Amino acid sequence: MDAKWYVVHTENKVAATLKQRIESEHLGEQILEILVPMQDKIEIKGGKKAEVKEKLFPGYILVKMVLNDVSWLAVRTTPGVTAFVGMGNKPTPISDGEVATIVKFTKEQAPMYKQVFAADDTVKIVDGPFAEFIGKVDSVDGEKGKIKVLVSIFGRETPVELDFLQVQKI
Repeated sequence: MDAKWYVVHTENKVAATLKQRIESEHLGEQILEILVPMQDKIEIKGGKKAEVKEKLFPGYILVKMVLNDVSWLAVRTTPGVTAFVGMGNKPTPISDGEVATIVKFTKEQAPMYKQVFAADDTVKIVDGPFAEFIGKVDSVDGEKGKIKVLVSIFGRETPVELDFLQVQKI
């Protein structure tokens, strides 16, 4: 039998429930693998940088399985699974190449900052020579964790480049 990858629309934490079900119902030969694509990100919380895992496709998991009535029913009736992705009621497989690209992307990317700021956000500078100033976000460099803020100094808007840690959204 030929196993293929399928995309399954889910609620949170379904992968663990599905893995338990595969084990308890001895479906390991039909449902071979479950993949929840994650990527490392850097998040700023309480003025500190923390590395977190972030889902690439929130609400979706990838399942490698031999599609038949038993395996389809086992996945479909697992609590938290809402549907297979496909045309009508028929799940549509994705190629091994697509899955390989997704896996490669999750492994090769350096940690990036989780985007917390956007252009035109109003922020308060909390550190550095411009501490306590209020400004408007001009641009965001998520890869470097830098933000350009327009600050009014002596009645003139001046761009100031800051680290994500130096500003707070208000």
